[in-house]
Amino acid sequence: MDKVLYHHPVMVHEVVAHLPGREGLYIDGTLGGGGHAEAILRDLHKRGLEKDSFFIGIDQDRDAIAEAKKKLALYSGMTQLIKANFQDIAAIVAAFRASRSDGMPVACILLDLGVSSYQIDTAGRGFSYLQEGPLDMRMAADSGTKASDVLNSMDAHELAGIFFRFGQERLSRAIADAVCSWRRKYGEIRSTGDLAAIVRGVVKGKDRQVKSLARIFQAVRIVVNDETGVLERVLKDGTALLDRWGRMAVISYHSLEDRAVKRYFAAIAKDDWGPKGVGLREPLQRAAFRTVTPKPLVASADEIRCNPRSRSAKLRVIEKIEAVADRPAP
Repeated sequence: MDKVLYHHPVMVHEVVAHLPGREGLYIDGTLGGGGHAEAILRDLHKRGLEKDSFFIGIDQDRDAIAEAKKKLALYSGMTQLIKANFQDIAAIVAAFRASRSDGMPVACILLDLGVSSYQIDTAGRGFSYLQEGPLDMRMAADSGTKASDVLNSMDAHELAGIFFRFGQERLSRAIADAVCSWRRKYGEIRSTGDLAAIVRGVVKGKDRQVKSLARIFQAVRIVVNDETGVLERVLKDGTALLDRWGRMAVISYHSLEDRAVKRYFAAIAKDDWGPKGVGLREPLQRAAFRTVTPKPLVASADEIRCNPRSRSAKLRVIEKIEAVADRPAP
């Protein structure tokens, strides 16, 4: 495994700048190679908060866990790395607390969505149209439905819906028809090269081809990993786990992800004024959260030059300001 492939955590300075700056349980739901984790642990040590803090790193990828374990060796006494999907965050925290007697509060949850550089650059994972490899695209490489299963089992109508909804591809119907035509002519679609050839056969012009390839591969990857459903669950469960003054930070890379995060954060940071037209002087219930970043933070020009994959990244942060137990009874 090549360490260089895990070298650039995205927007690490912005993430550290928005940490809550308090003791507690810190969770990285998308551990990757441990770049963000190392920065978080270093900041806790710098602030003298490590004594009463703990860090849990979660990732579906065995390679990521192995790489992060080496990178975080200095902090092994206060870290636990778990191979799991971050949608299981509530169960993971419950198990952690069951093993302790101090009821450590959840101070921070970080989610860096999307595909890691390592996964993209590893041809055998099938995430990139730039490299020939099997059509896999599973975040957890040892379980679940593969991209080839999706592309070889669905009809043109189903495929067009996937390409349009999750890839926002205008030529979704034509590409779906081409997928079915390929299957009739050549049999199963087996490789990234096969799928790329299908898209290039429909979309004309190099620039348009590149955009369409990115959209189609994104759409299939989202379906293979149920990314929209998983994100919805982790946002709900993760924010519920936060202690008062705890924060959740989410880095997204495409409009579907960012829109989901934006809408969820806005909803839970909004006071309840009851039905329209009632004209209350005070809300029925104050919001339990506040938005720390009214507009998403983006990577700096210097970071984008060093790490082009950061150019589409958006960071949103929310903070819990009221514990449910503190609310007055209705």
